[in-house]
Amino acid sequence: MSMPKDENTLILGIGGVGMHLAQRLVHEGYPITVIESDSELLEHASESLDARLICGNAMQLSSWHEANAEDMGLMIAATNNDSTNMLSSLIADKFGIDRKIVRSRSLDFTDDSIFSPDELKIDLMVHPEELVAQEIYRLVKRASCNDLTAVGEGNMLVLAMRINEYSPLLNKTPKELSETHTDFFFRVVAIARGISTIIPQAEEQIRPFDQVFIMSRKEDMMPLMDMMKIEHKKIECLMILGGGLVGRRVAQLLEKEVDIILIENNPERAEELASDLKNTQVIHGDGTDANILVMAGLDTTESFIATTGDNETNIVSCLLAKHLMNRNNRDPQGGYGKTIALVNKEDYLVLASTIGLDIALNAKISAANEILKFVRRNELLSVAHLHGVDAEVIELFAVPGSEIAGKPLNKLAKNFRQHNILIGGVEQDGVWKVAVGSTEIQPHNRVVAVCSSQHLNKVRQLFN
Repeated sequence: MSMPKDENTLILGIGGVGMHLAQRLVHEGYPITVIESDSELLEHASESLDARLICGNAMQLSSWHEANAEDMGLMIAATNNDSTNMLSSLIADKFGIDRKIVRSRSLDFTDDSIFSPDELKIDLMVHPEELVAQEIYRLVKRASCNDLTAVGEGNMLVLAMRINEYSPLLNKTPKELSETHTDFFFRVVAIARGISTIIPQAEEQIRPFDQVFIMSRKEDMMPLMDMMKIEHKKIECLMILGGGLVGRRVAQLLEKEVDIILIENNPERAEELASDLKNTQVIHGDGTDANILVMAGLDTTESFIATTGDNETNIVSCLLAKHLMNRNNRDPQGGYGKTIALVNKEDYLVLASTIGLDIALNAKISAANEILKFVRRNELLSVAHLHGVDAEVIELFAVPGSEIAGKPLNKLAKNFRQHNILIGGVEQDGVWKVAVGSTEIQPHNRVVAVCSSQHLNKVRQLFN
């Protein structure tokens, strides 16, 4: 059976962002064709990717003809070269490809630049490093917990927190929590346990050191945080390791609101940053050296952010900083000493959270989520990735006649268990509420679901 043209997808470049996107889109059932010039990357991709792979060059029309570009409905340019990506959008337009998405590291080509995305025939321009920098900015502004993710146009929130010996959730099950706390409703929608991700059902017991994700209505989040004994704190001083694209941008976004110390190992780069960042203290040094961190003033900071280009450096320095910030046991509940690491290797993401980091961010995943929201904008209202777990938060409409519509959720419990799916919230008659077993989703209801990444397509099937 032939697929609709608009689902035929051409991806240029199968490096970090391209590979992650290809894997996600294949999971969702998209027919994928890839053009890549690096034979080693193609060989690696062929081992795990069910897609048509072409060894070619995005700047050679013969490769486009071989890929049957005229039959494509979507082009994603994700090579490591910004110029190639932008020119590819113009080529794709000549082939009649309707939607063009371009990955760009440069922020020069925006709506008010000499060449706007419209003039370059670009429908969506994605800046992975900018997305990560903006995410770090958001996390620093919400310092009182590990993370707080808004869904349902901000009407529902997902709180992330680590379970310690003081937590009122310790050794409880979602079923027990729903029976105990009747003054307002909340749901535990995901658990990170070791390197495993759990979409919890009613009898799943919450254990020490679990990282749990709790969904509630916006108006219930503050009393929920009070119940969880989470203090509302504001970060006043932070340290950034690495002055590359992400580290520099984070400093630019925050330096007028927070005292910032930035450590950069390259002396020329450090000098340049000191000149450009007027309200940031820039220090030349090795951020994996405890003496350097202490002399730079780590003892007086409340958050440490590692954004170098090396995964191991970011993870190790965050662990070291976590130890140094908490060595005087200033906050046994873990409210201070928050660490955020940029981790570009996906295998390290869950590991980083498991060994003590508060949040590990990945530019590829941030870019992929932005692109998926655009690709599925007519069907999925939004897609958000929960940091540190293999789980997505999806917002979508229940289509009349769909499997989910007109049934109490407890009647679908077996299906939910089988496919690692949980319904967290629903909007009915203009009012958002936390979904429970007796909740019955009606056609056209707006719903927030949580699922493991590989079952995103199953959620779509349930609602269509």
